[in-house]
Amino acid sequence: MELVLDCITKKYANFSDRARRKEYWLFQLTLFIAFVVALIVDTSLGFQDGYADMGPATIVLYIAIILPAMAVAVRRLHDIDRTGLWLLFGAIPLVGIIVLLVFHCLRGTKGPNRFGPDPITQ
Repeated sequence: MELVLDCITKKYANFSDRARRKEYWLFQLTLFIAFVVALIVDTSLGFQDGYADMGPATIVLYIAIILPAMAVAVRRLHDIDRTGLWLLFGAIPLVGIIVLLVFHCLRGTKGPNRFGPDPITQ
């Protein structure tokens, strides 16, 4: 849980370091659970219906979390020694998402790389 809180507090907009797989995937899992809760809140309050994509709770969560989500994704790419510009590759339908998913699952480079020291040894 400490890794997730660090992403939201200390590393909110940190695009320069490295993030190991555990940090990235725990953040994504927590984000998924938070969005499910927000959707339940919106639905129970009557803001979510068959035509609306997001209610107010979901929109507030999305706005609050977009910057740290992008930052942890860039730091994850840095861990495999790729630039954050690879995140733009996700704009390509299907292929880009699959490539990024594979990248996020890869083991990080051992030891320091051009983006900083190994996050596992810190």
